[in-house]
Amino acid sequence: MYILFEDAGKFLAGRILSRAEASMQVELDSGKRVKVKTSHALIEFEQPGPAQLLSAGGELAAQIDLNLAWEFASDDEFGFADLARDYFDPNRPPSAAQQAGALFALHEAPHYFRRAGKGRFRKAPPEVLQQALAALEKRKQIAARIQAWAEDLVAGRCPPAIADQLYRILFKPDKNGAEYKAVVQAAQQSRQAPLDLLQRAGAIRSSYQFHWRRFLFEQFPRGTHFASAQTPPPDADLPLAPVQAFSIDDSSTTEIDDALSVQGLGSGTVEVGIHIAAPALALRPGDAIDQIGRERLSTVYMPGYKLTMLPDAVVERYTLQAGRPCPVISLYVTLDEYSLEIKASRTRIEQVPIAENLRHDQLDAVFTDGFFQAAAADSDPAWSAELRLLHRLAGQLKTARETVRGKPEQFNRPDYTFRLDLPAGEEPVGEETVEISVRRRGAPLDLIVAEMMILANRSWGLWLAELGVPAIYRSQASMAPGVKVRMGTKALPHAGLGVPAYAWSTSPLRRYVDLVNQWQLIACARHGATAALAAPFKPKDAELFSIISAFEAAYSAYNSYQASIERYWTLRYLRQHGLEQLTATVLKDDLVRADDLPLVFPVAGALGLARGAHVRVRLGPIDDITLTISGTLIERLDLPDDAALDEEDLEGSESELAAGPIAIAVDLEDAQPAPDEGPIASTETRPSDSQ
Repeated sequence: MYILFEDAGKFLAGRILSRAEASMQVELDSGKRVKVKTSHALIEFEQPGPAQLLSAGGELAAQIDLNLAWEFASDDEFGFADLARDYFDPNRPPSAAQQAGALFALHEAPHYFRRAGKGRFRKAPPEVLQQALAALEKRKQIAARIQAWAEDLVAGRCPPAIADQLYRILFKPDKNGAEYKAVVQAAQQSRQAPLDLLQRAGAIRSSYQFHWRRFLFEQFPRGTHFASAQTPPPDADLPLAPVQAFSIDDSSTTEIDDALSVQGLGSGTVEVGIHIAAPALALRPGDAIDQIGRERLSTVYMPGYKLTMLPDAVVERYTLQAGRPCPVISLYVTLDEYSLEIKASRTRIEQVPIAENLRHDQLDAVFTDGFFQAAAADSDPAWSAELRLLHRLAGQLKTARETVRGKPEQFNRPDYTFRLDLPAGEEPVGEETVEISVRRRGAPLDLIVAEMMILANRSWGLWLAELGVPAIYRSQASMAPGVKVRMGTKALPHAGLGVPAYAWSTSPLRRYVDLVNQWQLIACARHGATAALAAPFKPKDAELFSIISAFEAAYSAYNSYQASIERYWTLRYLRQHGLEQLTATVLKDDLVRADDLPLVFPVAGALGLARGAHVRVRLGPIDDITLTISGTLIERLDLPDDAALDEEDLEGSESELAAGPIAIAVDLEDAQPAPDEGPIASTETRPSDSQ
């Protein structure tokens, strides 16, 4: 005698060896012996054999018309044998195979029949059945759609639905979505990487647009247009400062938020003014424009284009444009003209006449180290006397910081300027001609601006702490490898800069943190010792920590995008100039940095070479989507110069290389069976840590 029984949701059959009151011993065809509860036994039969019964029952179950079975099944609870009799032949007892077929069919059709116990069932209500059948039909249609889309992708055609969801599929997918499943299925069928598959199918037609649209998808999902908001006017009652100020920026800079002035030359006592654009005088925390700034948190820079933090109308009203008085918050530092010893400092809210906007790209070649080492002459350009004093002061401030820092700041790596053959203000399409030029880090005008901004951020940071007014600070506990710069609300030392406190306050038009600190500074300037009561942000204000968290995330994402899109243009530069070989310096492992381009990449044959070794490299294929390139070592050019590289170089190399390859969220393990201007425009210099 044989028995068919249920075990953990599966149907098994075997020969009965022995019986007890509540159980029996059963031997399966595999020879395994199992104990089966009597209540789990469903069909006892003499023929056919167990394996044959299971096979025959499965075939009959597939032939049963479930709609028909549901129609004439009893409205009350019934057993599978009852259905087998009524379905196959009401005039004859059902065979074991027919009973098994009915059991299997009922068990596998929960949308038609609901289980009411071992071998017992009830019909699903008509309305529930209709809903279930509609859901099944929908699933079949989705499965057919997935299959059709996958076939199109494999054939090199991209369905519009896939193209529309491209960035969501790749980077923030709904893994239950039909579009995602179609890409996974097609990638598996074609044995292609998802990016390659989509590119060959025409979903990715422009590598530049791929990077740009991905960035917008992740950081600006609602688009880059500003919400409408009225631009508040500056305070007309601000006193006019008796100075003539000048700014130093690149020609393409529109957010001019710092300027300098010098008074008292030749008198023995000089007053240096550091003037910062003051949009916070008119904007208020929580107003419409503040919400815009709070959402963007920083200007986004890229070659040939930028997305400003604040609307153009606000920038135009508060930028320190030459030829007009501008509202500012000013730090005046009084010092001895000869020793440059700082005697006193004061902060004022005022209007400052901006006499001129000096431009790096026009004057860096004039105001060189040699110019500042030479004696003054009648033929010197305008502002030479002021710049000579500021250069002396900057050098002294830098030396003092380096003494605290414990070692000189290294400027081994140059800065690079990207210029696109693109009318100013127009968005690049990725096909423009690119020029890459070198700008030496630490050039005299750079040094002046950097040291004056460090002086302002240091002085104001200490002043805020002295008055008990909370602010957002940057700090670094030590210069030890791996110790990062952190942001917080406490005035702590910044070891990397060699200052006792450092609060970003000098770029309020392009960094939200600076705008927040400016609100706090204005309270200090207006209320003095009681500023903590009047400042918008109070001690231990949770809002400050929220701002810090959001800013760090956005600033990191923006900088990462800038690095990746600069890498894109660097790779395009290689193509445009037909460069097949480069000279480079070994960083570590097999990584090298190109001597004349902002490019870090792996080189076969460089592994084991000493750090700082100079090599010639043959370039390999370029992938504009993953932003990868590799090379092969041709020859060693000289002995390594360990002094030429420091920890900052190595940290920089990691950030440069982080621009590629791209990590996508398509997981092939997720695949499941289908269910039933004219002039060339350059990028602005990104504000550095010192600014």
